Amino acid sequence: MISANNITLRVGKKALFEDVNIKFTEGNCYGIIGANGAGKSTFLKILSGQLEPTNGEIAITPGERLSFLQQDQSKYDEYPVLDTVIMGNARLYEIMKEKDAIYAKEDFTDEDGIKASELEGEFATMNGWEAESDAAALLNGLGIDTELHYKAVRDLTGPEKVKVLLAQALFGNPDILLLDEPTNHLDLDAIAWLEEFLINFENTVIVVSHDRYFLNKVCTQIADIDYGKIQLYAGNYDFWYESSQLIIRQMKEANKKKEEKIKELQEFISRFSANASKSKQATSRKRALEKIQLDEIKPSSRKYPYIDFRPNREIGNEVLAVEGLSKTIDGEKVLDNLTFTLGHDDKVAFVGSNELAKTVLFKILIGEMEPDEGTYKWGITTSQAYFPKDFGEEFDSDYTITEWLTQYSENKDVTYVRGFLGRMLFGGEDGVKRLKVLSGGEKVRCLLSKMMISGANVLLFDEPTNHLDMEAITSLNNGMIKFPGVLLFTSRDHQIVQTTANRIMEIVPGGKLIDKITTYDEYLANDEMARKRHTYTVQVEEED
Repeated sequence: MISANNITLRVGKKALFEDVNIKFTEGNCYGIIGANGAGKSTFLKILSGQLEPTNGEIAITPGERLSFLQQDQSKYDEYPVLDTVIMGNARLYEIMKEKDAIYAKEDFTDEDGIKASELEGEFATMNGWEAESDAAALLNGLGIDTELHYKAVRDLTGPEKVKVLLAQALFGNPDILLLDEPTNHLDLDAIAWLEEFLINFENTVIVVSHDRYFLNKVCTQIADIDYGKIQLYAGNYDFWYESSQLIIRQMKEANKKKEEKIKELQEFISRFSANASKSKQATSRKRALEKIQLDEIKPSSRKYPYIDFRPNREIGNEVLAVEGLSKTIDGEKVLDNLTFTLGHDDKVAFVGSNELAKTVLFKILIGEMEPDEGTYKWGITTSQAYFPKDFGEEFDSDYTITEWLTQYSENKDVTYVRGFLGRMLFGGEDGVKRLKVLSGGEKVRCLLSKMMISGANVLLFDEPTNHLDMEAITSLNNGMIKFPGVLLFTSRDHQIVQTTANRIMEIVPGGKLIDKITTYDEYLANDEMARKRHTYTVQVEEED
């Protein structure tokens, strides 16, 4: 068990947390939620000991081991991948290295023998002989091929390093596991594997995530951070949402009844206070009126942007025709003879482990890259707006937000443009912020404003939820569902893919395309059945 006792953290004069008391017990997975800036990651750092609170203390059951997801991708660059994972259990790794050093001695003494024997006993107790195989199983589950296990971490890609650090946090069955945005940079297969791992994990998990589907799958409790307080709710994210809304509704209804009673008492007092025969009753009602206290309904610190994509023109039947599209990048064929057509009702989610292939396809379709072979043709009624995965250059400018957005608007009236920005939570002085100082989430909201103001009837999104908080992701999800045009998108957010797409296209290794008119969950279920059939066939062939 781990508990926060009277935790207060002050940043300058502002209290980020004030007298927080909360216990996290074994067998539960706690999802930490809250608006951007509420202090979710900061609270995890306090729990892990990386950050000292201003007041209060963190208590951990004696003898329990705490593990947390490291955020510095370069910290272990000089170490082999497998060693990096085993370092998740610091004592076990220390024993391994100490043993190796003793056995490497040329002048091996009796004392060395005794020490080695003690270390071997502790090593066996900690299941040290299974350490390498356990670490390899975690890496394989997350999609890190065996051939990479003995390479240095520096030789891996960014997403691969994230998976190694995640495997490190999971290694060795820690008693308390702290995970800050563990699904960031994971492909959908790795996320699904992690979900199953955490569902079957029997100790304490505390996780910060913006992935609603993930929180619904793994969490047994939700810890909601709002106004420096943390409120626990039993159940997953959806249950928290319904419960929190129900509480607000009940408080409003209770206040409404109290207000009606107050009005009734005030009318009686006003009417009969001067009447001698009714004066006692009026006095009694005054005392009753003084006792009525309205519940304080504090508005949440959460703010939801208003995302609504409205096409300027209705789309026709001919939307997009792709014929024999191929592209090779750095010697790798990422697209191989892709052929498909889109109709006016299509909302297509592109899935698959090769993120480069999906990005390259979008860049070709939007005209930023030329294919090696093949053609594509947009219908004459279509207009496109594109959300790129890498948008750094877009904001390398001295423009203010308002100046930047105005250049993409047909209506140059500042009030009109500021209206769009206001919906996206850029109110007041935020409109004159310079692009260069914006946070990642603010940049994404700017790009979504640009897409809304374009009036396009075909939208292409390449991982739009990166950098967004839960509220913005929910608003984007709703905007995509309501959009009456055509969507082509990639997303690691399972709920967005499931609730939005009616067609799934998977670009498999080698660049080929699998195209299915189905929901995402149905696609995954059929894919799982296919894998099981393949496994069964292989087993039968081996037995024969």
